[in-house]
Amino acid sequence: MIRVVSWNIFKKWPPWHELVEMARRGEVDVALLQEAGKPPADLAYPIRCGSDEFWKGQRYEGRPIYDRWPLVVQLSDRVDIDWFRAVPPISELGESDIAVSGIGTIAAARVTPRGRPKDEAFIAVSMYARYMKPHPSTGTSWGVGASDVSVHRILSDISAFIGHEDPSTHRILAAGDFNMIYGATGHTLALPEREKAAWDRMAALGLEFLGPQAPDGWQPFEPQPDVPPDTKNVPTWVRNGRPPEEANRQFDYAIASRGFHERVRVRALNRPDEWGPSDHCRLSIEVDMD
Repeated sequence: MIRVVSWNIFKKWPPWHELVEMARRGEVDVALLQEAGKPPADLAYPIRCGSDEFWKGQRYEGRPIYDRWPLVVQLSDRVDIDWFRAVPPISELGESDIAVSGIGTIAAARVTPRGRPKDEAFIAVSMYARYMKPHPSTGTSWGVGASDVSVHRILSDISAFIGHEDPSTHRILAAGDFNMIYGATGHTLALPEREKAAWDRMAALGLEFLGPQAPDGWQPFEPQPDVPPDTKNVPTWVRNGRPPEEANRQFDYAIASRGFHERVRVRALNRPDEWGPSDHCRLSIEVDMD
């Protein structure tokens, strides 16, 4: 069993220390992080985060283009990890490359159980669907932006690992912050019609939706906005600075290639007593490699 945690850490340092404690207790082998900065220098535990993206260090109008990134982090010696180097979205990729078309949206690595052959590895992807604001020429009042723009870019990038019509030939696990609400019907923080197209595209690519959905996570007693009353969504996000008890929207999900998805179980660690030091809770993911 390979234990994976997916977590948007909001560029905070306390989540790094929490991950180290989880690793020491043997609760996690790999972390898929979103909105991560550099780990704190005082971590008294060996971690590996892979190589930098080609976007890092670039500037626009004199400013860094972004200050937080998705990461795949090795947290135990039960796995071997080979990171893919992020390169511009060229059409012919090297064996160790991944084409990245969105700034700060994706990181990927090949994860192999220690001592097992490479053909038993799976591709692990950390995804962050950044909100992309509309162009000023639109005159729209939708100022928050649209996350489905980034989701489609992420799916295009993952598609490079899907090279055959039969999805069962692939072993892909991807998780992270989609900034979309599964099954949304309201428009408070969702664009339901546009977002549905993104969910449908995942299925068309042979990527199975894994939730988490109830009962694999806590549901609040109060109705969740923007979704039907019978939703199985489990809240994974709360406004920064507010207590976890007020969480009422799910933004974090996992998907896996069809067939391989049967080996994967996902649960939201979203109860108030297990939430953790970020505005997003953790997703606990177990991958059966036997």
